[in-house]
Amino acid sequence: MSDRFSTRILNLTTGDSETVVDITADCESYLRDVARDRDGLLNVFVPHATAGVAVLETGAGSDDDLLAALRDLLPPDDRWIHRHGSPGHGRDHVLPAFLAPHATLPVVGGRLELGTWQSVCLVDTNGDNPRRRVRLSFLA
Repeated sequence: MSDRFSTRILNLTTGDSETVVDITADCESYLRDVARDRDGLLNVFVPHATAGVAVLETGAGSDDDLLAALRDLLPPDDRWIHRHGSPGHGRDHVLPAFLAPHATLPVVGGRLELGTWQSVCLVDTNGDNPRRRVRLSFLA
């Protein structure tokens, strides 16, 4: 591990239905191990064509609201040209154009600098692929 750059892979199981997974605790644990008291940037990257990263409030309904908004914006029906997998799976491949597969977040004094109600989340609408990787990288 470089003194300025470090990376870790999270292996997550998201299940067979659309979901928002709060990974804030994983991000904070990683930063405790690598950032110490330094300032820098945490990059969160999902190397999948059918998932994204969001920073939002969880537990008060916003995560369910996000999934509902995505269903409205990207309906899981047969309109999609991309048609392998379960019905409506083509929308999962469009998701990263609306919900980026990455986020870069400030780290101050070794701690993730989020707002009071903000959490770092993996958003997965693809029930065909329940195993996900998330790459966390810290740059001091």
